Amino acid sequence: MNRADCVNEDARDPLAPLRAQFALDRVDAAGVIYLDGNSLGVLPKSAIARTREVVENEWGVGLIRSWTTAGWIDRSQRIGDKIARLIGAGPGEIAVADSTSVNLFKALTAAIALNPGRSRILSEKTNFPTDLYIAETLARERGLELVLVDQPDIASHLDDRVAVLMLTHASYRTGRIYDMAAITSAAKSAGAMMIWDLAHSAGALPVDLHGAGADFAVGCGYKYLNGGPGAAAFIWAHPRHTARMDREGWRPPLSGWLGHAQPFAFASHYEPANGIQRFICGTPAVLSMATLECGVDTVLAAADRGGMTGIRKKSLALTDLFMRLVDGRLAGRGFTIVTPREPDQRGSQVSIAHPDDGYAIMQALIARGVIGDFRPPDILRFGFTPLYTRFVDVWDAVDRLASVLHSAEWRDPKYAVRAAVT
Repeated sequence: MNRADCVNEDARDPLAPLRAQFALDRVDAAGVIYLDGNSLGVLPKSAIARTREVVENEWGVGLIRSWTTAGWIDRSQRIGDKIARLIGAGPGEIAVADSTSVNLFKALTAAIALNPGRSRILSEKTNFPTDLYIAETLARERGLELVLVDQPDIASHLDDRVAVLMLTHASYRTGRIYDMAAITSAAKSAGAMMIWDLAHSAGALPVDLHGAGADFAVGCGYKYLNGGPGAAAFIWAHPRHTARMDREGWRPPLSGWLGHAQPFAFASHYEPANGIQRFICGTPAVLSMATLECGVDTVLAAADRGGMTGIRKKSLALTDLFMRLVDGRLAGRGFTIVTPREPDQRGSQVSIAHPDDGYAIMQALIARGVIGDFRPPDILRFGFTPLYTRFVDVWDAVDRLASVLHSAEWRDPKYAVRAAVT
């Protein structure tokens, strides 16, 4: 393909009109190509007006009455039901609250409690660090063992000692995705609970939690769901588990007031709410929840354009194009594509490794207006959000990367200085 082919591909793209949902006019005017939606999604235009409405009218005029009149108190459930449509869950099964780390702590605690008599939490060595930190702390507190293995060795470590298998569906480093149904089936056959972190897959590719038979799932709202920096995360538990919790009166590890059966009774003794509601802890961040709902709506807008299947089709086309261009334009430059080339094994990103100068090259590329990010020790990451990433963006990004390498501008010492956020 050449650049004209990419322009023509954009003209035929059924998802192309959805790009208008996003506030990209000034980004485009500055010549910036944004390939970091796997870290922070682009601002939806609707979020600008919605934030103003919440601040000026709901908060400014409605004041505390807006918990009822504007539906603030029910926002977690409403957004949760929308996210459920994207990940194969049902209505009333998802709570939107807190951060992914906090929700993972809740899910792990619940899974361990529901599967007593076992001594191990099993995960993969390159799982996202916060997941491993949470599991490490919980294992230490509960007298369990956290076992970390290489990805190919997971199945061989599933035995009657494993209480929980905890994995991220799409790797933050390489974009590799697991066969969710197959891995979940293997965990269930060994008697283990299965927890999935959907941070890099919710909103980017089809997920079917019920179809896979998963037990718990968590995910964040600010990547492919476009909910804004620090947006609330979500937690899902299979209804068979929440039903058991209801029967047994199971108390979550963070027994906050909004997880109480009657939060406004202000009782001195905790009584858990039924269903997923018990996993809500503190008061929701209303402003952040408002922007998150706008972000989720941008993904749901693809429903009449193929839905998640259409999003996935374009994602694969974008990532395939990027890899082919890297192969053709950057051959002999020291790069290795570490993202799987097999379509059924990759998410919506491409990671390329450079053994010595990856960080400096990425900083020089950002200076040229192509925004990706870097993950140590050697990974340059590029995320492709089909709702707003164009085929011509892919062409131009690789073209600028080739120019950075040809000019050797990345050798400027300023690009080697590590920033607080990489």
